[in-house]
Amino acid sequence: MFTGSIVALVTPMDENEQVCESSLKKLIDYHIDSGTSAIVAVGTTGESATLTHDEHIDVVLRTVELADGRIPVIAGTGTNATAEGIALTQRLEKSGVVGCLTVVPYYNRPTQEGMFQHFKAIAQSTDLPQLLYNVPGRTGCDMLPETVARLAEIKNIIGIKEATGNLSRVSQIQALTKEDFILLSGDDETALDFMQLGGQGVISVTSNVAAREMAQLCALAAAGHFTEARALNQRLMALHQHLFYEPNPIPVKWVAKQLGLIANDTLRLPMTPLSATSEPILLQAIRDAGLR
Repeated sequence: MFTGSIVALVTPMDENEQVCESSLKKLIDYHIDSGTSAIVAVGTTGESATLTHDEHIDVVLRTVELADGRIPVIAGTGTNATAEGIALTQRLEKSGVVGCLTVVPYYNRPTQEGMFQHFKAIAQSTDLPQLLYNVPGRTGCDMLPETVARLAEIKNIIGIKEATGNLSRVSQIQALTKEDFILLSGDDETALDFMQLGGQGVISVTSNVAAREMAQLCALAAAGHFTEARALNQRLMALHQHLFYEPNPIPVKWVAKQLGLIANDTLRLPMTPLSATSEPILLQAIRDAGLR
């Protein structure tokens, strides 16, 4: 459940900016049918930054309910305040999620020791498995492999989503952790290379709209069939890249609506709709990927 193609699921909203349950169900069924390994509910792509804590919990619980045991659900529980991270995690303790994905604290830019103490405190507050999430482009600070190694000694910290795009991190973290510590890419564009170097999968934005293809890509990589995997990855490359042409999740929600996966591409401010100049670029990426 913590390997292969794991989708960083968008949170579909109606025209009134409320969570759209019918679209959420449609997305979950789509991922089950497509072979996605697991769902991350309310991570960065799920607009955690603009949901209230109660909404955040509600979306995770709805996702678990709609999944109905057919696909594992991982809860995004990251905040920049340790006490809030503990509170979110503990509210989900008995919810049916299989683990939590917790991002490096953003904005306040803690030291390496601050990061260590933050994740240690959250892990020790729960029995749920914990995945670390390092994404300096979003958080403003980078969790170094040495800090990851210290945290990997805590029994329920089981892996990391490494989204720097720095492929040397794979060998650096592997050299400092035990063999069962899970390494997941958080960067679709370099995910195949990450897996070829020893990673176990990807927490993917692209999977929102190309779920079957990303599941197949990860399966090929796991089997060592990298020639076939590279051919498929090349077909998806424009999508990997252009889903970040504007800030995530603006493009991926627009593409999901174009493909009929969600009813609306509504976002909450300060996120704004996709610009008209980006539309033809994404339409071409959809065609290049063979999705239309």
